Amino acid sequence: MMASRMLMILAVLLIVSVPAMAQGGYDRNSPEFRESTSQFMCLCGCGQDHFECNMDGCGLNEQFKTEILEMLNEGYEKGEIKDHYVTMYGEVILTAPEKSGFSLTAWVTPFILLAGAGGGVTFLIRKWVRKSKGVNHVTPKDDGDGDEAEKDILNSLIEEERKKHF
Repeated sequence: MMASRMLMILAVLLIVSVPAMAQGGYDRNSPEFRESTSQFMCLCGCGQDHFECNMDGCGLNEQFKTEILEMLNEGYEKGEIKDHYVTMYGEVILTAPEKSGFSLTAWVTPFILLAGAGGGVTFLIRKWVRKSKGVNHVTPKDDGDGDEAEKDILNSLIEEERKKHF
């Protein structure tokens, strides 16, 4: 009789204490709170996420943090909180765009443009190098029509100039 009464008291205490522990599980220093708040941009114009916003007069941030803390303590997951605010404000509130659908272009487009620009620059440089090789390195054709006397005179003039300067 005494053992059953003790078991009954322990069961009641356990049932009463579990919801109390679940509600007080998160505070502003918990990593879950940091992850949840840092995925949203503050709408006051400071350019920071809600966890880092410390702008004077930002009335949105404290209210936002309180709402997220309440949602975490009610049992909402990080993804559910994100979905809630995305449906409320749209993707503008996210610090990073979604990696699906049309938002995927925000992730892919810079890399495609960078690769295209690199390819274009490479093409232009190769074209300029080929063009400059053709212009600067033209050798005169030797038709065999030149007079031997002209070649000798030209060579002697070159030798005289070389001796003067070197």
